[in-house]
Amino acid sequence: MSIISLIIKREFIAKVRNKSFIVMTFLSPLLFVGLAAFVGYLSTMKADTKRIAIHDESGLFVQEFTAINQKKGEYKYLDLSVIDLKFLKDSITNENYEGLLYIPKVESTKDFENKIQFISNNSPSISFIENVQEVIADKLTKTNLVEAKLDTLAITKAKANVNISLSKASGEESVKGLNEIKIGIGGAFGYLIMMFIIIYGNMVMRSVIEEKTSRIVEIIISSVKPFQLMMGKIIGTALAGLLQFFIWALIGLSLMFAASLFFGVDVGPTAKLSPELLQAAQQEMTGTAQMYIKELWNLPIASILIGFVIYFIGGYFLYSSFYAAIGAAVDNQTDSQQFLLPIIMPLMLSVYVGFFTVINDPHGTVAVVFSMIPLTSPIVMLMRIPFGVPLWQIAISVTLLFGTFFSVVWFAAKIYRIGILMYGKKPTWGELYKWLKY
Repeated sequence: MSIISLIIKREFIAKVRNKSFIVMTFLSPLLFVGLAAFVGYLSTMKADTKRIAIHDESGLFVQEFTAINQKKGEYKYLDLSVIDLKFLKDSITNENYEGLLYIPKVESTKDFENKIQFISNNSPSISFIENVQEVIADKLTKTNLVEAKLDTLAITKAKANVNISLSKASGEESVKGLNEIKIGIGGAFGYLIMMFIIIYGNMVMRSVIEEKTSRIVEIIISSVKPFQLMMGKIIGTALAGLLQFFIWALIGLSLMFAASLFFGVDVGPTAKLSPELLQAAQQEMTGTAQMYIKELWNLPIASILIGFVIYFIGGYFLYSSFYAAIGAAVDNQTDSQQFLLPIIMPLMLSVYVGFFTVINDPHGTVAVVFSMIPLTSPIVMLMRIPFGVPLWQIAISVTLLFGTFFSVVWFAAKIYRIGILMYGKKPTWGELYKWLKY
């Protein structure tokens, strides 16, 4: 067995046998499901009702707001128009009410547009102010229509309510929000790559620093080349990460398959809903869930999973080379902070580009360019794959990614070779550049 194989085996076994690795591998999916359920439960909980005092001198808007109380929303409006305005302001100061909506008496309805005030100790939310403005604007609009002697009932009936149904060119029905689902899936895989590049890259860096500070590395490199030691650490940790992802994929697919059976959906890219299920989809929420699950199964799942593995390997190898070089250049993790920001920035940039660009234009220039750049392609390309990406673009992206990886490994090995035996001095960017010339 070659030396590098022994190093890979040693690093892999050390990671896999770690108790925290075993616990997190099997508990993480359950923790994510539990967290999602907890967040969903919190979203269903009703917030405390906030009391809003209304002092309406005009008498035009009180009924509009008190009618909202019947909907049992977050805010409850109280008609306190008969109470002195100064006393109400003092009540706001003493926090007896969340706020005071003051509507003065004006000569014409046009004056209401700029003279209504909301008085509170704390700044209200934008959504609350917009809702109040909408209620007042609707009332003023109706009043203006009456003053203009227009038939408000006829105008209301003339308003059209359009609900566009979606279908594919093949004739199958589709669902709304499919792009959001695709970007969510691609974003989840991309975000996992980013997080585990950071987590496992830091593992490589810490491993190098520990061996360096304990002087074990001086014994190891007496029989192992620095390049072999670096690659062994990177590959061994990568295999542990891939094993963890493989287990998570099995658990995720099992949960998805169980959900499809629960909702009674035939899975597979050629699956079709029966007429009975289509009729139920129009009448029950269960049918809508069935259509969404069917769309999920029609996504290029194989391409997503294969692309995830390829980009995980390429992205991890690329960034772990940086982490290994940093670990060799410093004596402790505190000194490594100055070198980590240039590594983290491309990862953060790729997440923002993915969520703000890919969802709106997955085949646009910006999305395509960043899916080709090696430092951002592992995340951006994964976000594009659910939308369907030409094979030649993926081939170019993967070629550039692994080509850049081999180039970075060559430079990182030089830094690793010199820095692994350097002690007691904080390196600078200038010194790292000099090490490349040795």
